[in-house]
Amino acid sequence: MSDFELLKIELDGILDASNDNIVVTDGEGKVLRVSANCLSIYGKTKEDLIGKTVFQLEKEYIFYPSVTAKVLRERKEVQVMQKTPTNKVVMATGIPLTNSSGKIVRIISFSHDLTEIQQLREDYEQLRIKMLRYESEIEELREKESKADEIVTKSKTMQDIYHMVQRVAASDATVVLLGESGVGKNVIAHMLHDKSQRKNQSFMEVNCGAIPDTLFESEIFGYEPGAFTGADKNGKPGMIELADRGTLFLDEIAELPLAIQVKLLKVLQEKRITRIGGSTGKDVDFRLIAATNQNLEEMVSQGKFRKDLFYRLHVIPIIVPPLRERKEDIYHFTQHYLAIFNHKYETNKVLHPSTIAILQNYDWPGNVRELENLMERLVITSTSNVIYPSNLPFVEETDKVGLPAEEWTTEAFEQQGLTLQEALREVEKNWLKRAYRQYKTTYEMAKYLGLSQSTVVRRLKEYQINSK
Repeated sequence: MSDFELLKIELDGILDASNDNIVVTDGEGKVLRVSANCLSIYGKTKEDLIGKTVFQLEKEYIFYPSVTAKVLRERKEVQVMQKTPTNKVVMATGIPLTNSSGKIVRIISFSHDLTEIQQLREDYEQLRIKMLRYESEIEELREKESKADEIVTKSKTMQDIYHMVQRVAASDATVVLLGESGVGKNVIAHMLHDKSQRKNQSFMEVNCGAIPDTLFESEIFGYEPGAFTGADKNGKPGMIELADRGTLFLDEIAELPLAIQVKLLKVLQEKRITRIGGSTGKDVDFRLIAATNQNLEEMVSQGKFRKDLFYRLHVIPIIVPPLRERKEDIYHFTQHYLAIFNHKYETNKVLHPSTIAILQNYDWPGNVRELENLMERLVITSTSNVIYPSNLPFVEETDKVGLPAEEWTTEAFEQQGLTLQEALREVEKNWLKRAYRQYKTTYEMAKYLGLSQSTVVRRLKEYQINSK
């Protein structure tokens, strides 16, 4: 056996044993050798490929794009991603071999099948977006459970906003809600929908900051069957399509990628949606509500948000103030959520007057959402039925010196030598005094104390509280 025959056997053995697909061409791009797995990767046998040029095979979309053709153009090692006729995703690396004068005489390309990895990546992204959606739905259900039908507010600013909502809800005008995180923009969005003619149709909420950019377009606009690798074989409607005849709420709209802003603007102007991979559009009828905690005008000046979309959204802007600017609402929110979580956890916790004072003076950087979460935490973790300042997480140990003593403990009553009946009367008297300080009418006091109005009047007279 000659050295040439032995070398040929070795080379064929390497080609056939490799897990990668290997293609060897001459310096003009003509295929000389191909490994045996070319059929599974490219859907072609050795005989179909050998003798043809990579330029021919690129035109036939067999090698597309051709890594060998790119090597010949750039005269260096290159790497490309290919989509093959067998729906494989491969990474192809082309390496030029030169002679002593620098002329390319051979090009060897290695194609590594990444289909499974790509599929896993896409499955992971799909699973991730589903998890985000489920978390959003769970949070929405939780908020619905923890909110009464009636909006809790006493401040004139918020009452003006709710009166505005009542007037605007009946129209189809676009509304943009502006304000810090946690101020209740999503509550107002639901109010706009629930008081509109579309209340019996779908309310589609999209958190623009929670969806990865790579999946945003397919989630918003939907896609046709086979639009991309990993797409549902039946296609999928987007959120805009699902909002047809209902309301589309785009929360954190400032997070929209610029490319999506262009498409959204077109949909708003034409009221027509075209899925990814589709050629025909579909008419859609929806009411748009947007929300953001960022300064959109500033983003427009910085080129981060489209001016034309900005003006399209600013038909009716509603600014929701932070909780620290409407302190008269704080007490009513604390009582509202305290009642909800007492019912949920079957407890009967109350706030000490000094605790209420601290809550009313706190700045609430997380706004209403922070207050709601705090009340749930206090109901769960406080060991006594009275919630004292020491239970508050933002009251430092050094600040607790000088706070009012924790009243109504058994030890305190024993030290005063009070009997059980006397202690009960003392507790009742303190509750009545607190209610008398906080409310203007005996009807409000009765509601707060859980007593009848006549009982409150009788007790006030008995303890001479109203004669101070």
